[in-house]
Amino acid sequence: MIKNLSMNIIIYTDGAALGNPGPGGYGVVMMFGQHRKELAQGYRLTTNNRMELLAVIVALESLKREDIPVTIFTDSQYVSKAITEKWLLGWAKKGFTKIKNPDLWMRFYPLYKKYKLNFQWVKGHAGIPENERCDVLATTAARSSVLLVDEGYENASKEQNTLLDESGE
Repeated sequence: MIKNLSMNIIIYTDGAALGNPGPGGYGVVMMFGQHRKELAQGYRLTTNNRMELLAVIVALESLKREDIPVTIFTDSQYVSKAITEKWLLGWAKKGFTKIKNPDLWMRFYPLYKKYKLNFQWVKGHAGIPENERCDVLATTAARSSVLLVDEGYENASKEQNTLLDESGE
């Protein structure tokens, strides 16, 4: 378990997709000492798992210091097990081939190596205030009228459709 949580940067993350795939968004709550920061963004077409992982990536990319341990609370087993069960290390050895969301895992991997990270899975919708806040941020972002393009998802979908069209299937 974590020895002194007050000396860690604490990050809660959540992702949402309305339709999966569909409009999606991520929500992040970051805390260190008396400081608190919230991040959220919506995308026009994406998946829940992509938003769960993107929330972690965006949070880590926004950090200004590398010398403070980071504890990430996520309700995504997809994200937490990739770290705690060491799937990520195997994927990296294989060049992130034949996995879902390789663009995001490749973006995450240098961050994983850069920071001292501790991942904690939490049950979603269990009344944990920061996790609930992340859910509100993510779903509100997904419903926003200002949605970005998740190029990794949309380009991969176009490539798959093109391959199917070319093969005659």
